[in-house]
Amino acid sequence: MKQRVFHPRKMDVGVFIESGEPLAGDTPVAELSRLCAGLPQEADVAALGPVRWQVQGRTVPQRVGAPQWWLDVRAQARLPYECQRCLHPVMLDVEVDRDIRFVADEAAAAQLDAESDEDVLAVSRQFNLLELIEDELIMAEPILPRHDECPVDLNSWMQPGSEEVAGAASNPGGSPDPAESGATDRPNPFAVLAALKNKKTPDSSDR
Repeated sequence: MKQRVFHPRKMDVGVFIESGEPLAGDTPVAELSRLCAGLPQEADVAALGPVRWQVQGRTVPQRVGAPQWWLDVRAQARLPYECQRCLHPVMLDVEVDRDIRFVADEAAAAQLDAESDEDVLAVSRQFNLLELIEDELIMAEPILPRHDECPVDLNSWMQPGSEEVAGAASNPGGSPDPAESGATDRPNPFAVLAALKNKKTPDSSDR
């Protein structure tokens, strides 16, 4: 008997679940446009490693009625973000580990989704598995991406006498002085804040 071939972008998901077969693949991040839209604009998505994913269907027998249909979804990607502490680039692993229940139609899916904590979808003969994986990766992204340990000393950035603060105080608008060292990095917001705090507020009598 010829083995059925399942295509991740156009899959009869009910038949796939019934088969109990696993399916795995590597998908370039650049092919997932909605995921790319949430990454820093300067990120070279073409140079990133692929999204690695695997899925497997399973049926769960019930005492009454037909078995439940489930799809186990696993995915992993290493993606670039901007650290929310130091504003430097940071690469983070984003992982998906979800079990999704499939039911006969949209009405049943909506009802079960409202009544339980299960992730419920309706079966389809042209199901786009990669869209589901992309949705799950987006939901798994960190809310506040940051380094475990930032590559800069944040405490020194906050000191009024630091070079960063001095530069921020002399150029509070935020654009680096091209006559300086030639650095193109944007000013650190912590340095600007510290500089502003140490700036004497004009006395009302001088107005």
